[in-house]
Amino acid sequence: MPCIHLVTRDAAACGNVVLLASGLSFGFQAWRDADGFLSALDPDATGALLVEVAGSGPELALLDRLGPLGVDMPVIVLARDATVDLCRRAFKAGAREFLPLSAAEDSLPDILRKAVGQHVLERQRQQRSRHARSLYTRLSEREREVLGLVVAGLTNKEIARALAVSPRTVEVHRARLACKLETDSLAQLVRQYADLVDEDSGPLDLVCGQAWGAPLAVAARRPV
Repeated sequence: MPCIHLVTRDAAACGNVVLLASGLSFGFQAWRDADGFLSALDPDATGALLVEVAGSGPELALLDRLGPLGVDMPVIVLARDATVDLCRRAFKAGAREFLPLSAAEDSLPDILRKAVGQHVLERQRQQRSRHARSLYTRLSEREREVLGLVVAGLTNKEIARALAVSPRTVEVHRARLACKLETDSLAQLVRQYADLVDEDSGPLDLVCGQAWGAPLAVAARRPV
């Protein structure tokens, strides 16, 4: 379950924030210092981070420590004494939102719901991307060639001509691609793997869409 974390030196001063955050449909945990939070946090966890700052905002140093540790959790800064300079520094340090502590009651619940929802969706996208990359690495060289031509928009006949194989052989390759890459449609295949094809070898230089009797030129692949 996604969890909302609150880092504050004075939990009593954030009483309303604690009530609001703990009342949402997520987990909630308060921390008295940054070191305790970072030592216990799983970088793969989802949620949001509330950082309460006072005075000149020395607590903002926590934000600089998140990136090197692989923590991408959205950060909402709550300022006891909000100033333009403190707001500027918070956003420069990577904060997603900046709120005066006194104004948190009105807008904080919606901000937290949005931040957590976006973080969960981004993690799901990253997981799908890693899974697609893992499946892609299992393809043979010929299967990658066929995939590249499919993504480039060639028909089975054009692919067969480009690779000097029969259209039936191309059909077999495409069926294996659908199985290995766990796709159900051409649109899904292109959406999930076009970037990997380009990353692997760069876009193929193709002359396609010609009459069936005309030659189909395929440029040599760039050396890896």
